[in-house]
Amino acid sequence: MTAQPRQAAAFPVSAAEFAGLHARVRRRAAPGIADRGALDNITPRQVRAAADEVGSGLTVTMAAPVETRQGPDNPDPCRHVMTGAVMGGIKASGLQFARDRIAMNVHGDADSHLDALCHVIFDGTLYNGVPASGLTPDGATDLTVGMASDGIVGRGVLLDIPRLRGVPWLEPGEFVTGDELAAAETAQHLRVGQGDLLFVRVGHRRRRDELGPWDTTDARAGLHPTAMEFLAERKVALLGGDGNNDTAPSTTEGVDFPVHVLAVHAMGLHLLDFLQFEDLVPVCEAEDRWSFLCVIAPLRLPSATGSPVNPIAIL
Repeated sequence: MTAQPRQAAAFPVSAAEFAGLHARVRRRAAPGIADRGALDNITPRQVRAAADEVGSGLTVTMAAPVETRQGPDNPDPCRHVMTGAVMGGIKASGLQFARDRIAMNVHGDADSHLDALCHVIFDGTLYNGVPASGLTPDGATDLTVGMASDGIVGRGVLLDIPRLRGVPWLEPGEFVTGDELAAAETAQHLRVGQGDLLFVRVGHRRRRDELGPWDTTDARAGLHPTAMEFLAERKVALLGGDGNNDTAPSTTEGVDFPVHVLAVHAMGLHLLDFLQFEDLVPVCEAEDRWSFLCVIAPLRLPSATGSPVNPIAIL
């Protein structure tokens, strides 16, 4: 299938339309009083069923290598320095240890990371109406990465939109609709269901690797806000993308990151941003299957709004 590019400017969402969309997906997601958001859509039975999908036992990372070089999409890169024996000199005999120190901007535009439910503030509140007053200079008190401290395990599903369109990647500014998500299901012979960990490839990482990085603040491919109705109807547990899931420029009047608002604030979906699927796609094609057991283990950062992450697909 080859489709015409879909640019944000060609399918705008007004402020009133966005408010209605926010209300609809929130209602369909049916947030509880004291829950883990959409992660509660995953049941132990579904985890066992996902484990039964393992065939070859091959494991594949969906994380991009951590960037330590400055670039147009990464002005504040991870800082990695060696400490210990390397700094003091390596002796010819006896025991020494090489050590490291790492500091990074978790929510940057290059490194793979998880957004916790306290990451998005919209109209003064967090997900499920939780007051944003719990966000302090010392950390967050509610809806933190700690909600996922036992890990996120379930059936992963990868929908490959460039494959559907017959192109290597979506160009910056293009978006994915709900109809395309459904079409990708059909083309890949599967169905996204309740509790699934949904990953949507737009080809961001391949484009970056082949053409070089660019300023993603102004231009990137992602989901159209209306595509979130597909996720709400299917009651998925998590959304991950190889961009940051939002299109730029924004499709929505007055909201720069509408997918983030709908996913995190309205639906309670943890987001995984800036993954890479270039290692996984050829394996899925070779095995002719696009679902797999998926294991995600965020760092135990009890007051943080996000975490570096390395999702693993087990086929």
